[in-house]
Amino acid sequence: MSYQDLGPTPQYQQTSSLAVISLISGIASYFIVPLLGAIAAIITGNMAKKEIAESAGRLTGEGMARWGMILGWVNVGLSVVGLCLGILIFFSIISLPLCLVPFANWFNIQ
Repeated sequence: MSYQDLGPTPQYQQTSSLAVISLISGIASYFIVPLLGAIAAIITGNMAKKEIAESAGRLTGEGMARWGMILGWVNVGLSVVGLCLGILIFFSIISLPLCLVPFANWFNIQ
């Protein structure tokens, strides 16, 4: 019996480690490392999708990579909105006393 009689060797699929890292980083970006985790999720998600596409079916985990990227982009969006609101509130608090200067005589402010 020769090796040719045994047939082709079975190809086992393996989950991409970059896809797993992307998903974990995307989830961690909401609890542990807000913006850094989101950026890591986006970068590793893109790398995982490229790695899976080039593996010719040997690697799986495209769904994990996609969800890691989605979680990362949503976190980046929420961070930008939070930053804008923070800046708006900060400048509103600073400028509020300046708005009352013309009415200083009404409140007996000296």
